[in-house]
Amino acid sequence: MKILTFSGATPAEALKKAQLEVGEEAMLIETREVQKKSLGKSALYEIVVGVEENAAPAPKSKAPSDEPFMKQRPLAQKSSDVLYNISAAAKQISKIAEVTEEERPSRQTPVRESEDLKRIKEEIEKLGDKVKLIQNMFWSEKSPKTTAAIPPEFAEIYRLAQQSGMDQEHLDEIMHLTLEHMPSKMRESSETVKRYFQVLMRKMIPVRLESAPRPGSKKVIMLVGPTGVGKTTSIAKLAARFSYLLEKKYKVGLVVLDTYRIGAVEQLMQYARMMKLGIETVVDPPEFSSALNALRYSDYILIDTMGSSPYDKGKIEKIYECLRDNNTDYTVDVVLVMPSSIKYDDLKATYENFAPLGIDTMMFTKLDETRGFGNIFSLVYETKVPISYFSVGQEVPEDLVVATSDFLVDCLMNGFNRGESA
Repeated sequence: MKILTFSGATPAEALKKAQLEVGEEAMLIETREVQKKSLGKSALYEIVVGVEENAAPAPKSKAPSDEPFMKQRPLAQKSSDVLYNISAAAKQISKIAEVTEEERPSRQTPVRESEDLKRIKEEIEKLGDKVKLIQNMFWSEKSPKTTAAIPPEFAEIYRLAQQSGMDQEHLDEIMHLTLEHMPSKMRESSETVKRYFQVLMRKMIPVRLESAPRPGSKKVIMLVGPTGVGKTTSIAKLAARFSYLLEKKYKVGLVVLDTYRIGAVEQLMQYARMMKLGIETVVDPPEFSSALNALRYSDYILIDTMGSSPYDKGKIEKIYECLRDNNTDYTVDVVLVMPSSIKYDDLKATYENFAPLGIDTMMFTKLDETRGFGNIFSLVYETKVPISYFSVGQEVPEDLVVATSDFLVDCLMNGFNRGESA
């Protein structure tokens, strides 16, 4: 077998040179990065291929005008063909390593694997990972350029994080931390890189652990946020959780500030009747303290507020007046409720406009309606405000998840899985 080496600025370029020179029958042996991309210097990759001595030479390439089919094919299709060839090479090596039971020597005692077979299996694993790296390099060629030079083994995790909706500046900061502190031994495969990256992100996500009211005290929780994010449904989920689902059954009372929408008031009153809960309505801020005192027998008091545009300062000011004029001894825990289905910039703008209320924790809804969760990570990373709950659907009370950093990172890397949220 003849061994040939081809180089290019990208793996795709080197592969294309090999295909034009020796045809499709060549076996891919190795792909390596010779020179990393850096400021003012392009990357350089080499691929090593093997060609049988009696193989027919590749036909000479025609001018683009002679190949209308190739000219019309989109770039994505060409990339797919190249990746298919690489995968085929991996399959060729896999066949070499196959050892059937009939081919093994028959012995009464277990046969220890030969060193050659172990070595072949190790090479297969390495080749499989190289296939994955090259696939991600194709993505990185078309992706927006970043200020940091991303090593090939980091390409997959970088792609996943960027496509999740994470803010680019935050992503670059995390990649810098990873590259700076990650042990070199762990960089040998994309899987170990991914695991390290996940552990790092978990440490960056603050969450508020759920805790019961102390004896003789009560918890007052106010949900605020834009219209249509699911505050009323979330109030019902929390009420059912505290009343029926925990080991101890707590007394729960409800307060409604949303008198602008008759439908919202009626919806919460219906939940209150079903769960046999006390409920109070507040029209003007001075009535707020009276409503809290009327529910003083409760362990939890849950407050539903009027939804408003983040830019409607009048409605936000009215909520602020209720908090300011609260003359009870009860501390109100303010939870900002936002949908996970909007982009990071909109989440950040919503947070900034509701921030004067004094946001204690955040709750994210509609996790079942989106595929990207990097926007949530970026907001938490930027504000350092902890998450308390996730709402993952419309069902009351099932579709409520107590926040953990593990849950969010898993959603970010692998997508939302309803089975894992239970």
